[in-house]
Amino acid sequence: MSSTLFRTKKVEQSILDTEEPEHALKKSLSALDLTVFGVGVIIGTGIFVLTGTVAKNNAGPAVALAFAAAGVACALAALCYAEFASTVPVAGSAYTFSYASLGELPAWIIGWDLVLEFALGTAVVAVGWSGYIQSLMDNAGWQMPAALGSREGSDVFGFDILAAALVLVLTVILVLGMKLSARITSLVVAIKVTVVLVVIIAGAFLIKAENYDPFIPKEKPVEAGSSLDSPLIQLMFGWAPSNFGVMGIFTAASVVFFAFIGFDVVATAAEETRNPQRDMPRGILGSLLICTTLYVLVSIVVTGMQHYSRLSVDAPLADAFKATGHPWYAGFISFGAAVGLTTVCMILLLGQTRVFFAMSRDGLLPRFFSRVHPRFKTPHRPTILLGVIIAILAGFTPLTELAALVNIGTLFAFVVVAIGVIILRRTRPDLPRSFRTPWVPVIPILSVCASLWLMINLPAETWVRFGIWMAAGFLVYFLYGRGHSRLARGEAAEQQPTTGGGTTTL
Repeated sequence: MSSTLFRTKKVEQSILDTEEPEHALKKSLSALDLTVFGVGVIIGTGIFVLTGTVAKNNAGPAVALAFAAAGVACALAALCYAEFASTVPVAGSAYTFSYASLGELPAWIIGWDLVLEFALGTAVVAVGWSGYIQSLMDNAGWQMPAALGSREGSDVFGFDILAAALVLVLTVILVLGMKLSARITSLVVAIKVTVVLVVIIAGAFLIKAENYDPFIPKEKPVEAGSSLDSPLIQLMFGWAPSNFGVMGIFTAASVVFFAFIGFDVVATAAEETRNPQRDMPRGILGSLLICTTLYVLVSIVVTGMQHYSRLSVDAPLADAFKATGHPWYAGFISFGAAVGLTTVCMILLLGQTRVFFAMSRDGLLPRFFSRVHPRFKTPHRPTILLGVIIAILAGFTPLTELAALVNIGTLFAFVVVAIGVIILRRTRPDLPRSFRTPWVPVIPILSVCASLWLMINLPAETWVRFGIWMAAGFLVYFLYGRGHSRLARGEAAEQQPTTGGGTTTL
């Protein structure tokens, strides 16, 4: 049984599957498109939504160090992703990589994990987008009914109609084709980067040195259920960390880590790239470098403009300009953030559908979902299904309940990919690798350690929810995926006895 659970799918077969007419995606993306996709999805929630939260509750002005730490951890993982994406240019990202190196059950686990990661990530960003739209409406004197607006910090039960509507509109765009998605993304990313540069340049003139005192707060209010309450840290290290100081920086890094998940979404588009061997590493590493630099600069500016204890949670950048007497900038930033978060939402939804599509094409999910649209050559069926589900999720679930669960899913994927690089180097040294992760196995091992360190800084309830989702995944695999796997059925066909000429072969 163990041999069937850990059977691997040959890289050559994975690439061959992409050429089946009914299951083939259109190759239309360039290195620039991939970099834009990466920047489009990375710059968003981290700057426009989470900066205020982690500065206020964890790191203070040292949130810039938290972004830098998270960026280093991501860079280690990005080097591993770049090798895999250029060697196995197939939709599915870490799921496909795991199938080629670790086996079917680990691939299923990571695919199931990615479905959760991208689905919740899309919902988180949609809720953040809704908050910025409502901020713009407030500036114009319009008030969204409590039952139809963002519910963060509100006791009113309602449905976030704006968040749900955004997801549904983006679902339609993704069904219509990747090139259309890339063009829209390019336009929106240009607007978003302009807004970020405005924040850095204009905000630099409004910095007050006293707002950086203390740069690493030693005491700060932390609500019950903080990520520092994780019993896993106490279990592993034998001590309960304090809710401030250096530990606050690492805790903040584990939260803002959510803002860096863009490069692994880029890897899901490998199959739709014209020259993946050359362009995937450029897109993954280039977008991560650009965004980490911008993140650090913005966090330094915003915590210098307004004391960290007074930063807002829903729209920290816009509200910081309001507090310094510059409401025009606040409106401009709210507009840019609202426009910019649409690309984050769209690319996360893109990644979600491509992983689902790849799992379906392998038979681990119903093959019904792996047929592409005859005209648009997109996986329209899973896109529509998942778009509707995520729209409902975004409408009903508060932001704080989602972000941490997305982080643990992302970090788990990073661990698996790093291990996969080491294994595939040993089992398939003959594979052509246009990009090679340097210093293997040192870099992958460091990536695993960094990811695990960030994981143990997440709340205990996040681990419980993650465990429940994984348990449900095991159930689905053993009830459906294991028996319907194309790899399993191919092996079964090879073992069927064939009689002819008086001889029997197996």
